[in-house]
Amino acid sequence: MGDSELGFYEKVDASPESLATSNLPVEQAVLTTAPYVPPPITRTHPALLQVDLTTTTKVTQLTGPYKYEQWTFNNTVPGPFIRARVGDVIELRLTNHDRTGNPHNIDSHAFTGPGGGSALTTVEENDTKTARFKLLCPGLFVYHCAAAPVPVHIANGMYGLIYVQPEDGATGGLPPVDHEYYVMQSEFYHEPPAPDAEPPGLVEFSYPNALREVPSVVVFNGSEAALTRERPLKAAAGETVRVFFGNAGPNLTSSFHVIGSHFNRCWRDGDVLSPPGRFVSTVSVPPGAATIVDMEMIVPGTYALVDHAIFRLDKGAVGYLNVSGKPREDVYQSVLPPEPCAGCKLHP
Repeated sequence: MGDSELGFYEKVDASPESLATSNLPVEQAVLTTAPYVPPPITRTHPALLQVDLTTTTKVTQLTGPYKYEQWTFNNTVPGPFIRARVGDVIELRLTNHDRTGNPHNIDSHAFTGPGGGSALTTVEENDTKTARFKLLCPGLFVYHCAAAPVPVHIANGMYGLIYVQPEDGATGGLPPVDHEYYVMQSEFYHEPPAPDAEPPGLVEFSYPNALREVPSVVVFNGSEAALTRERPLKAAAGETVRVFFGNAGPNLTSSFHVIGSHFNRCWRDGDVLSPPGRFVSTVSVPPGAATIVDMEMIVPGTYALVDHAIFRLDKGAVGYLNVSGKPREDVYQSVLPPEPCAGCKLHP
């Protein structure tokens, strides 16, 4: 590690005082549900940021024919987006309302220490635990449940993103944009539905399929319809869009791509201190990782978000970004009107 990197750690972790007695102003974290993102943090000082997470289970319409009981943080899959700042102390309060009796915890890739906080936060049913973690490193990070068996908790929906802004910069350490969105890819593994399933169409987790890494479903934001019928992303021509993109896995690497657009800036691996890639078309995001991409929307129309391991489209990995505005015939033109393929999921 170079001197400058050592200096960075010394800068953000110079105080030896216990986190239990740290004298910081207290703030309640703004938590948002995908695809929405909290506003940038504009304060120039660290704070004790209180984050309340509750574990629950809920039956979700996973795909058109199938329902699935997901394990959640704050009753959503993915869990809430958390926005913080380097130097903040996260006061994490985790409450377990999982009626199945499973223990749960938080392993955050933003936390420094054994298990990413999991040993300090493991909580049994109808109990609450609180722990504090000082944020030393800026970037975009995945958090997830790491209670045993860890892969099963992730495969059932227990994950989310936390963005730790650098200390400087009123826009969160990134250039300002018109829209910020939260998108997370994940896989679900299930058995065929039982004839007597209740409710009808309910399918159950398949450990053998997960062990073989053969998912039944690959989706954005927890279900097949999350970014299509339910909540397509929106922008207007001439506006800029930022996507905080995470991959919960638990097994597959994503080749994230937006058909018909380019990532004008791409902060690979959630690294916001290095210069971004420019005009990237597809970015590889392994399980447990995240990236940030910016786009300038020029031509109006519907843009498809996909994993370019493209057969995953037929497992549900597609979302829409609807861009309004006037045609740009100087950029995109034909003498004939567009004719999407019948039944096409990519170019509606």
